[in-house]
Amino acid sequence: MTEFTHFNQEGRAKMVDVSDKPETVRTAIAHSSITVNKEIYENIASNKMKKGDVLAVAQVAGVMACKKTWEIIPMCHPIPLTGVDISFSWKIVQDEYILFITATVKTKGNTGVEMEALTAASVCALTVYDMCKAVDKGMVIGKTYLVEKTGGKNGDFKREIE
Repeated sequence: MTEFTHFNQEGRAKMVDVSDKPETVRTAIAHSSITVNKEIYENIASNKMKKGDVLAVAQVAGVMACKKTWEIIPMCHPIPLTGVDISFSWKIVQDEYILFITATVKTKGNTGVEMEALTAASVCALTVYDMCKAVDKGMVIGKTYLVEKTGGKNGDFKREIE
């Protein structure tokens, strides 16, 4: 029978004890995206959005959120992060302007940083929405997913991207 790691003997949620796990270098890369209209794209690209530099603010928000993941995801451990990098790229397909967000997170510790990378990418997309909603509330936040992770007892993971 499979034992669930996040439940105690009473069947209640618990934070997993990672004290016996070895410290290793661990990384995680997550993606998210947000689709905006042409006006928003042009305003972001030319840094003319009224609220300021959208990508700079989103990047800082992503880093800040990454550092606070343990405060908002109940069973996450506070992790000493050794690096957080967030990058952006645009893809224009017909009338769709898609901002792709990549969050790369690193630590040297005894638990992984997948949730931190996913949180960073998600908050970046939410921040772009917040900063641009006065222009158009019809933006769509796209798929958010783990691309890759390294380190830990479960080994490495790399998503096959089409």
